[in-house]
Amino acid sequence: MLLRPLKTARGYECIIECFGEKMNKKHKTNKSFKTIELFAGAGGLALGVERAGFETIGLIEIDKDAADTLKKNRPKWRVINDDIANISCHDLKKYFGLKEGELDLLSGGAPCQSFSYAGKRLGLEDARGTLFYHYAKFLEQLQPKMFLFENVRGLLTHDNGRTYKTIIDIFGKCGYLIQKKVLNAWDYGVAQKRERLITVGIRKDLSEKIIFTFPEPHSYKPVLRDILIDCPESEGTPYSEYKRKIFELVPPGGYWRDIPEDIAKEYMKSCWNMEGGRTGILRRLSLDEPSLTVLTSPSQKQTDRCHPLEPRPFTVRENARCQSFPDEWQFCGSIGSQYKQVGNAVPVNLAFDIAVKIREALEEI
Repeated sequence: MLLRPLKTARGYECIIECFGEKMNKKHKTNKSFKTIELFAGAGGLALGVERAGFETIGLIEIDKDAADTLKKNRPKWRVINDDIANISCHDLKKYFGLKEGELDLLSGGAPCQSFSYAGKRLGLEDARGTLFYHYAKFLEQLQPKMFLFENVRGLLTHDNGRTYKTIIDIFGKCGYLIQKKVLNAWDYGVAQKRERLITVGIRKDLSEKIIFTFPEPHSYKPVLRDILIDCPESEGTPYSEYKRKIFELVPPGGYWRDIPEDIAKEYMKSCWNMEGGRTGILRRLSLDEPSLTVLTSPSQKQTDRCHPLEPRPFTVRENARCQSFPDEWQFCGSIGSQYKQVGNAVPVNLAFDIAVKIREALEEI
């Protein structure tokens, strides 16, 4: 289904222009810094890192549609569409044509599961059987100067904090000093509230030469008005006729409490008796606020994100703008797959700001 764009403002162009001005700032050196990305998805993190001046020499992504997205937008990138377990078992320096310690940056965000604590060794073998194990194997073998490990904020408290503690211990035993911080994408030129746990590592032998600081929040925070106006036409999944008529009753910025109680009760069914504010149900966003965290599906009952002006979910392109993807970045696969790729991505502008600080740190060597 093609949905018509809004007309009248040019806020997104202004955001992109400001982004471009930062990209055009001269670096201290003309050196090309090399990076490899794991669990690359549709390329939000990789694009931000590239725009900060890094040369991407390899990306690994198991999902075919996401890998096709990377290939379509960056035909010269070496995109490896395979299970990372089939790659991490290789001699990685030989596989990527690298010398010891030649890689500047390893980036990615492995989905994390709980670890086994038998013997409480808290070493690499404790991570075996998890996706993080393969990230750590890359780190152990390639010994990049720095790494960027991105994940959800909830990793900090996952399994009562034991999961992240094990990860940090393993990073340390691989030879790295760690800095971590939770960053909200809305602070970095992204019209979306999205908190991410950012872990940055510096190889211990370089710790006196490399000084890394996290990026400072921007003074201006974009809202939906800045990115939805003049958004290009895009495919999207509409609501059912029943749901569409209910959303016509919800004002911008409102939710289920803002419509007649009998209609809300019928729609919510068993959710009506749940505790808490349930503010995600029948939630309609406002042009004067950022998007809530972009999800992998256009319509989920307890986490609705209805368009501010029309009774429908956001299109794929509107979600992509909420993630600060440029309009020319195209997504492959079915509409459902495209929604999933966009929802799982790291916001491009957030990735860019972090990668700029990593590049500045590397330039001190």
